[in-house]
Amino acid sequence: MFAIQSFSSLIENSNSNLSNTSKDLLNGLKIFHENQWYICGNLALNEGQLPHKLINSSPADLDYQLLVKSGLLLVADSVEQPLTITTGFPYSTYRIYKDMATDFLKKTHIIEFDASTHSSSAKRSVILDVNNVEVIPEIVGCTIALRKGEQQADGNFFVLSCGFGTFESVLSMDSGIVEQTMVSTHGLKYAVNMLISELEKTHYLGFRNAHLVDEAFQKGYIILNRKNVDLREMRRNVLRSYYNEVISPNLRNVITDQNLMKANKVYLCGGAMYYQDLVDCFKNEFGEVAELEFVADPATLASKGYALNSLRVSGGKKNSSVGLDIGNATTVVTTIKE
Repeated sequence: MFAIQSFSSLIENSNSNLSNTSKDLLNGLKIFHENQWYICGNLALNEGQLPHKLINSSPADLDYQLLVKSGLLLVADSVEQPLTITTGFPYSTYRIYKDMATDFLKKTHIIEFDASTHSSSAKRSVILDVNNVEVIPEIVGCTIALRKGEQQADGNFFVLSCGFGTFESVLSMDSGIVEQTMVSTHGLKYAVNMLISELEKTHYLGFRNAHLVDEAFQKGYIILNRKNVDLREMRRNVLRSYYNEVISPNLRNVITDQNLMKANKVYLCGGAMYYQDLVDCFKNEFGEVAELEFVADPATLASKGYALNSLRVSGGKKNSSVGLDIGNATTVVTTIKE
């Protein structure tokens, strides 16, 4: 049903010749923006000196604009114009950025890029006309995907989403979402920073930022001074601390006795749910009073929901409907297959 492409949300200014360094466009995103060349996504991760991304950036920020262009470029050859795009923000910034994002997205985009990273071509450009734009809270996108996507969830349920930048929650009912259960707080970066603080007590990390350490966080080890440092036990400890200090206190006013009488099913989504140590924390607290559901491909759920929302807005035009999730660690662009 869905065609999904995801890539790192990192960017970096670069004028280097990177001919034939990538196998395809997804891994070779090099975009011309405001008279500068930038490497984006996986290319920035592999070739950049210090690739970066602001946490919860605004539509006025360079990284946000480059990631939008990257996402649009990836679907340019597989969609019918004009496009309908749905994107979103954490609940904490949604109202602030909604109009700005709409203004930035709803126009004709001319995207210039260097195709020599993966082919014999050099500088090329594509034109994409975006006619309809909807901006919704990210957690609402997850809810749409649960109800209208493969999961076909019904009834009342909680949605807990944990990504690199934010952790969010909501109680979704057949009649709509319950506003007072919407929480938006620190994401996995909180735990990664704790891990960095622990590592720095005994190791020199160079100039690695949280985004670069996140790669080691995922793998469970890091190479420092030509030594393999096992991070699994340290990761388990910081994930438990993150849960106890950030997530659990924020859920006390959400998953209450009163709300559990309305719903006892909890869907866990977002990229952080790949960590079993974190999932175990949810099981320990709620396993006896709620039915926990782990979502397949939790990091792509919001983007799927955005695409389904675009399908509704476009009046059922599958080939023109796009979901674009500009994440703090990963950007996911989703289209709908016939």
